[in-house]
Amino acid sequence: MLRQPLVVVMGNVDHGKTKILDCIRRTAIVESEPGAITQMISSSAVSLKTIQKICGDLLKNKNITIPGIVFIDTPGHAAFSNMRKRGSNLADIAILVININEGIKPQTEECIALLKKYKTPFVIALNKIDLIQSWRPAQSPFVLDIISKQSPQVQTAIETKLYEIVGKCYDLGFQADRFDRIDDYTKTIAMIPCSAKSGDGIPELLMVLIGLAQKFLEQNLHTDQNAPGKATVLEVKEEQGLGITLDAIIYEGKIQVGDSIIIGGLYEPIVTKIKSLFLSDEKGKYIAIKEVHAAAGVKITAVGIKEVVSGMPLFVIDKNESELREKIQEEVDEVVIETEENGILVKADTLGSLEALISMLKEKNIPIKKASVGNVTKKDIAAATSSEDPYERVILCFNVNGVGEGVKIISHNVIYQLIDDFEAWIAAEKKKEEQKELLGLIRPAKIKYLRGCTFRQNNPCVIGVEVLQGTLRPDTDLIKENGDVLAHIKTVEYERESVAEAERGKQVAISLPGVTAGRQIHEEEIYYVDITEETFRKLKEFKKLLTPEEITVLKELAEIKRKANNFWGV
Repeated sequence: MLRQPLVVVMGNVDHGKTKILDCIRRTAIVESEPGAITQMISSSAVSLKTIQKICGDLLKNKNITIPGIVFIDTPGHAAFSNMRKRGSNLADIAILVININEGIKPQTEECIALLKKYKTPFVIALNKIDLIQSWRPAQSPFVLDIISKQSPQVQTAIETKLYEIVGKCYDLGFQADRFDRIDDYTKTIAMIPCSAKSGDGIPELLMVLIGLAQKFLEQNLHTDQNAPGKATVLEVKEEQGLGITLDAIIYEGKIQVGDSIIIGGLYEPIVTKIKSLFLSDEKGKYIAIKEVHAAAGVKITAVGIKEVVSGMPLFVIDKNESELREKIQEEVDEVVIETEENGILVKADTLGSLEALISMLKEKNIPIKKASVGNVTKKDIAAATSSEDPYERVILCFNVNGVGEGVKIISHNVIYQLIDDFEAWIAAEKKKEEQKELLGLIRPAKIKYLRGCTFRQNNPCVIGVEVLQGTLRPDTDLIKENGDVLAHIKTVEYERESVAEAERGKQVAISLPGVTAGRQIHEEEIYYVDITEETFRKLKEFKKLLTPEEITVLKELAEIKRKANNFWGV
């Protein structure tokens, strides 16, 4: 028997995922006969009869055997990554929602990466066409007809925006085009212009979905409705009057009240019995049921499920509990890892999110010491602070909370951004360390002895100079342009106050013990701050932290030194 395909809706924040689902549900309720749409926990099942009514002539005389579609309501890519079964993702097909006016955003790219990872077919809903400037509503059941009734400027705008997205899709590794221009749906992703607000394009979206499922997914949708049920936990939450409950999607077989079930736990598989099953009606009221068949969403109550987390597998125990226990533990062990002696810690809200995060960190060769589901614990803080490498005293948190002393906690709800923030933090910390090391080094500077600025001839000699390049500091040595060692700068004064440094353009007084003005030094001479070969080499290592003028002075100083030693500083 064929089950309904499971369809998850993904996309960037505010691009209209929920609005599209609401539009489909609302339209389905309006168009359906009583009972043709079933509201389920975390999902909405729309019957084939209702889909045919909504699509009208678009599906006329089409032989469709799929009984309908189950849409997953849990928000976006989080749902997608939660819905996993061993070796693949649970979603049969996905709708990627893109605001046609904004195009592909970072979170959209993250969704695409997940779709590619799990090899899940998808269609693109180009939402919010009604927000294109000068768009006018038009009476027609067909979106292409509505577009053709727009002004030439609006039509041009739609084409331009559509092909900008096509170009970006190509850059991301796949071909896409408007659904009516595609010859081979196995090679090109269908894009359907639509408006969740007005409902324009929603019939075409359903038509393309049902067509793709019928043609390419039928062999994956065969199921034994009476086999022991297999499900994935979407959410774990406390409901008033019910206690801790599981919202699950059953993708194979059936689940009944009283069934013994085994669920993946944080630390070990959990065995319990189903106390009750619930569906919800259109108003969100829970209705108790005795059994449910794939594919469907259901709320489950049972004893001892507090440690279950989103994304965990759930199986009805038929005969071999030990075999099911092994299967579940293998699946959990694939994701909850403690593998490397060194590395960062990773925390996520769900098993699926954790899996996606680990995968992306591994792609970037970022070592992981420990990865697990849930909020940051004292044990996590201890594990992170024990790292010898300060750059590994880090916990990355995806959609979870955490605080702790002695450890850097980086949080975000977009995986790409979380990794980018981590890499930016590493770069900033390394720059700070380099700056600290650089502060301990003598910096290059070039000065000029100003005419008429001999304030004291000797004991000590005090003269006025201008800083031509670099930054002048006290307690440094000076050399002449010919390489002769000149004197040691004891102090630097600006407006009769001692200063720690003087930058380019400043005129300051310097005191030079052991020299006499007019004898060893003369007005309008150029002097350089002297540095050792070792300092010169270190400064070259930190070249990116030096100013262009400091680099120029370093080069001039090297030329002076190499007159006496060809290999100085090499």
